Amino acid sequence: MRKLGMDELNRLSKDDFEQADKLPIIIILDNIRSLSNVGAFFRSADAFRIGELILCGITACPPHREIHKTALGADETVKWRYFDTTEAACRQLKTEGYRIFAIEQVEDSVPLQNFAFESQTAYILGNEVEGVSEQALPYCDGAIELPQAGTKHSINVSVCAGIVMWKLFEQLYLRLK
Repeated sequence: MRKLGMDELNRLSKDDFEQADKLPIIIILDNIRSLSNVGAFFRSADAFRIGELILCGITACPPHREIHKTALGADETVKWRYFDTTEAACRQLKTEGYRIFAIEQVEDSVPLQNFAFESQTAYILGNEVEGVSEQALPYCDGAIELPQAGTKHSINVSVCAGIVMWKLFEQLYLRLK
């Protein structure tokens, strides 16, 4: 076994990535405090061709050295926009025809493995301590929960986002190929 070299990975150039089809999916960052987490969102969104990130509230925006350090340049390739509040982002997305789902532990949430992902949807991931804000939940058409079997009641938000983005990619991109 040997590691593949960079030239063997067949990655897109920045220009080719800009022109490539993206998943018609939006990931909403609801008041994410950690710059490293924000950078990780960008990096995962690039890897799985997520259509757009929406940064809300206290979530830091590029350009920022700490975001760039974790994103490794994905902050320059992934489309994003900023809203003062998550509720304002949700209202806008509803007018654009999006269905919105919280990634949160709430009553009647659907386990990730049982959720059928669709196009034209947005997924909210919440603050590292408080989760998805109470103000954003009324805009949600449902919720998805990641089953866990350990002693903690949650996992890091950027790790959670990576898992959800992988499932989106698996269901909406890989199955079309």
